[in-house]
Amino acid sequence: MTESFRRSGEYESYDGYGNPQQGAPQHASSPVNPEWPPPPAQPPVQQVMAEPPAPAPKKRARGPLALLAAVAIVAAAIGGGTAYAFQELTGNDTVATSSTSTNVVPAAKKGDVATIAAAVSPSVVEISATMSNGSSTGSGVIITSGGEIVTNNHVISGASSIKVTTSSGKSYTAKVVGTDSKKDLALIKLEGASGLKPATLGNSSGVQVGDTVVAIGSPEGLSGTVTSGIVSALNRDVTVSTDESQGQGQGGGDGRWPFSFGGQQFNGDTGSSTTTYKAIQTDASLNPGNSGGALIDAAGNIIGINSAMYSASSQSSSGSSDAGSVGLGFAIPINTVKSDLATLRSGSTN
Repeated sequence: MTESFRRSGEYESYDGYGNPQQGAPQHASSPVNPEWPPPPAQPPVQQVMAEPPAPAPKKRARGPLALLAAVAIVAAAIGGGTAYAFQELTGNDTVATSSTSTNVVPAAKKGDVATIAAAVSPSVVEISATMSNGSSTGSGVIITSGGEIVTNNHVISGASSIKVTTSSGKSYTAKVVGTDSKKDLALIKLEGASGLKPATLGNSSGVQVGDTVVAIGSPEGLSGTVTSGIVSALNRDVTVSTDESQGQGQGGGDGRWPFSFGGQQFNGDTGSSTTTYKAIQTDASLNPGNSGGALIDAAGNIIGINSAMYSASSQSSSGSSDAGSVGLGFAIPINTVKSDLATLRSGSTN
């Protein structure tokens, strides 16, 4: 027997006596609680195993070698050269160098001769060299606080003893560290010195004709003499003697160091043993005793080591002597000095 159900709200038709009418339309009924098809099956969730994080890179130990390498790279990038960086780390004397012009003097005082002189004079010394046949007087530039000094080879060549006097008047005995007669350069070291004021070595490749320059030295033994002028020319071929017998105390008979320039001899005979180098020409007044002293730019950087100067000396008909600077001086570019410094420090005696 089959049961049928009415849907809610569906009724049969009745006559007036309450009896259902015959022939009334019958409506199919639906189950009250139909069974709906089950929802589609969901795919199983796949569990993805997370990969373990990659191990963090190990930090490299920053030992002495790493520190030295880092400082060397920085030093090379800013122009001083790696040799100076290693010397600083290993406790040796250091050289203040600049690949570009720095302001040793305040920027507002750039080019002021008095300010430059006050800043750099403590770094320039007077050198007195005693030889078997006389003496020689020149100048030098302090490059380290421990007393390393750059000067001309001809100032100390053949010396049996060397005395150095600072701008403060203090005297030291000095020993020769190394020489290079082909560049007319020498490096000496003061005995027992410390706390000295080193000069800042600039960049001579940036020098231009017409630049203001200041010269400091000890002409005729007048320590700390300051003169000024301009750069007159660059890359002048200057020839000087490499013979010790042609030392400053002998050349020209009056302490003037002989050299040749432009095919002419000045201050006496250079002899047969000579060397030629490229020089900065200046009209700043230089006289005997300025050799080995400083040529300085407007910012207070050393751009050259004064090495040759022409000082006219002639006897007039009245018997008076005309002598002094005629504005013809030459300096070894400081970049030449810096490139030769390691050789000089090694004790070379070329």
